[in-house]
Amino acid sequence: MGKKDKDKKKKGKGAEKTAEKTEKKAKLKVKKELAAKGEDDIESIVKAIEEEEKKRQEVKEVVVEPPTHRSNFSMTSHPDNPEIVFFGGEFYNGQKTSMFNDLLVFNIKRSEWTQIKSPAGPPPRSSHQACIVSQAGGQLWVFGGEYTSPTESQFYHYKDLWCFHFASRRWEKVSAPGGPSARSGHRMVVCKKFLIVFGGFHDNLRDCKYFNDLYSFDLETRTWAKLVTIGSEPSPRSACQMFSAGDGRVAVYGGYCKEKVKKVERGVTHMDMFLLSQDKHDTTGTKWRWQVVKQVGQRPTMRTGLCNAVGRDGKVFMFGGVMDKQEEGEEESEEDSDDEDGNFFNEMYGVNVEGERATWHLVTLTGRKEVGEKKKRRKEKGDEGDEEAMEDDNVERLEDLALEETGPTTVTVESGAFTVSSTVGEKEKDTKGDTLADLKEKDCFVPSPRFGSQMVYKGGSLYLFGGVIESGEKDITLKDFYSLDTNKNDSWNVIIESDQVMEWFGETDDDEDDEDEDDDEDDESGMDTD
Repeated sequence: MGKKDKDKKKKGKGAEKTAEKTEKKAKLKVKKELAAKGEDDIESIVKAIEEEEKKRQEVKEVVVEPPTHRSNFSMTSHPDNPEIVFFGGEFYNGQKTSMFNDLLVFNIKRSEWTQIKSPAGPPPRSSHQACIVSQAGGQLWVFGGEYTSPTESQFYHYKDLWCFHFASRRWEKVSAPGGPSARSGHRMVVCKKFLIVFGGFHDNLRDCKYFNDLYSFDLETRTWAKLVTIGSEPSPRSACQMFSAGDGRVAVYGGYCKEKVKKVERGVTHMDMFLLSQDKHDTTGTKWRWQVVKQVGQRPTMRTGLCNAVGRDGKVFMFGGVMDKQEEGEEESEEDSDDEDGNFFNEMYGVNVEGERATWHLVTLTGRKEVGEKKKRRKEKGDEGDEEAMEDDNVERLEDLALEETGPTTVTVESGAFTVSSTVGEKEKDTKGDTLADLKEKDCFVPSPRFGSQMVYKGGSLYLFGGVIESGEKDITLKDFYSLDTNKNDSWNVIIESDQVMEWFGETDDDEDDEDEDDDEDDESGMDTD
């Protein structure tokens, strides 16, 4: 090794030591500030919670009430049982953040909620990822996420991997080196015998880093591998949509990140799509290829915070989302951010990925049919009436198909304190567009706009729960629950009614009018929680 190389190595080590010292000083400063507030540092809080979890000795399974208000939780359908599994999430009431680590199971057939309390489970978290596999009697795998202190002054990102065994009803903390760094807002899907983890971000309140790295976890050997990729890869991002394309490939759509332009930080919302596939000649399972997907059809407008579910024949459904009213690339003033809500959506799109092409369409609801009148008509006309009624049914089906071809139109109606965008077809709207009363008359219901919710597909139906919508200075967290029969696409069914009323302890516009203009006590972290 030459002298220059040695000098470079010394300089590199010196820079590392300087960075470590700076980090230690920053941590000591934070600890002193927290001590003054009477709050422990975040690592101590998380460690204490995990130690408390270990004290539980027995498994308890109890019937409970439905989940409380929450967002950024995980919701997965059991592959072998008529069950939907919920874990974690968060709730903010304007003054305090609550984090969850409850494991809840909804039995679809019995419409019953059960909580499983098991020893030594994971600490509370949100913006994590979870997948269920059938092996060994059913396993729920949970990776990463974040913990927010009650005052929102501290954030802790996890890099731990957990497995819940449905057979024994017990948690297992899986120790496997070489996995992804601590993060939240990432995505994880099952692909063959692997868990595939992509993207996410890490924020320590001083700087925020977004990722586009790719890892696989082998469910058989229980080992992590950082994947080597070729081709046009997605840029670093969190909050993207990631799903199985049904043919051994994985698709990534959209996402969000923050970029600094001339020392000004701005949000960037992505609308691109990529496909990830394993190299055909690779026997190690570590070589994969990215390729850009051409998107056609009725694509969603720019938005983030959607939720998705993979249905039959590889068809993927995406619901909701939000987009700031601020134009992309414009600088946002404090006045704009305080006074304007984002554009929230309750449209649902379907997308099919075939080859290197993704075809989008806007899902339209037909409204429930008047079956009573048909039965009455058949009874009066006998066999001849049966044939006529069947012909009418066929005509209606053809009309529905034609409706899908002609494309939908979106109408906006006012409902309570929120603006609800509902989608109706050409044959269903008049020249002025449908009103909320028209939609009710057609017996067609659509959940309110939201982001940070979750949706799964099970037994031919979609299930949608929770999320967040803004109303002025308030973040309204939801706890409503709906289902939609995708064979009919007539109307969403209400399992738990919406109650967009919750106690808010934060400041409102009225409060701000009474405060001095120079008062800047509120700490807006700008944390990207999904």
